[in-house]
Amino acid sequence: MYLKQLSLINFKNYHEFEAKFCQKINCFVGNNGVGKTNLLDAIHYLSFCKSYFNSLDSQNIRHDDAFFVIQGIYERFAEDTEVYCGLKRNQKKIFKKNKKEYERLSEHIGQFPLVLISPNDSELINGASDIRRKFLDGIISQYDKVYLDKLISYNQVLKQRNALLKHFAESRSFDSETLDILDEQLAIYGKSILEIRVNFLKQFIPLFNSYYSYISESKELVTLEYDNSLGEKDFKTALITALSRDRALSYTTVGPHKDDLEFTLNGFSLKKFASQGQQKSYLLALKLAQFEFIKEQKNTKPLLLLDDVYDKLDEERFTKLLEMVSGEKFGQVFITDTHPDRMNELLNLKKIEHKIFLVGREEVSLITASE
Repeated sequence: MYLKQLSLINFKNYHEFEAKFCQKINCFVGNNGVGKTNLLDAIHYLSFCKSYFNSLDSQNIRHDDAFFVIQGIYERFAEDTEVYCGLKRNQKKIFKKNKKEYERLSEHIGQFPLVLISPNDSELINGASDIRRKFLDGIISQYDKVYLDKLISYNQVLKQRNALLKHFAESRSFDSETLDILDEQLAIYGKSILEIRVNFLKQFIPLFNSYYSYISESKELVTLEYDNSLGEKDFKTALITALSRDRALSYTTVGPHKDDLEFTLNGFSLKKFASQGQQKSYLLALKLAQFEFIKEQKNTKPLLLLDDVYDKLDEERFTKLLEMVSGEKFGQVFITDTHPDRMNELLNLKKIEHKIFLVGREEVSLITASE
């Protein structure tokens, strides 16, 4: 599978854009602030029905325009597949595959698997627990439709339970019967979510450890552990135990929506005690393990997007990364960088199939391509 062509209308800073890509390495080069990352985000939209960087769809419409359109043509299973995403202000987002609109956007997730490596990934270490849960859920949802459906249902019931708790507080009332019904539903979905997450990590962690060892070339002991907010209790018991606290705070304080991932290095917190280089290697290993795991589960190579990675690694590690992703284990790759000559020299030296696009404020032009 690879993305053959991308076209944009009124997306972020682009009035119009269209380009055809090669099957291996595609580079967007240019100064900072010209919109290189926006092109990666458009590709991310076509896989996940949303931006990687901005959760509000309407804010991705260019300036004061009325709409945006993103279209891509993929080749998969020796056939072309067209994907369309369109949004008008104050209207529902439209997503189509081969001109047929989806009834639910969740039906599209996982059909065009993708992994994006970005400077924003540092939030996985430094940010709140919900960022790490989204990382976890994002991987599993690309290959397990049952999990995605259960996660959506869980969040719907959780929203209802929190609204009920808020109602109890405001009205100074209590309805144990309705609460029990919601607790039962939440426990059923929550138990499945927890089991799938734990089973996923059993398979994922060895891949992560392998990539960290390769990238860092060190004998540091890295760990990745699941922090379960339920402790040793089953979900229903945990909900009952936490009820007085939930009523006081007017929201549900235990469950998969409160779980976390713990990152450690040599037994200590990665956030507090690891160097910047160690943190970068940890994050890169996480994302490459994500790629490897999805590839195994989907039996296809996801698209790999590398945003501004060169400036976040030293030259030796970046060259090593480039050699790795240009190999047979990886498929199509998109890279952003600020130095066209540097990328061209590296890609020609390694004899890697590539296209390099120069991104300016007014236009994007193909400046070099391998023969």
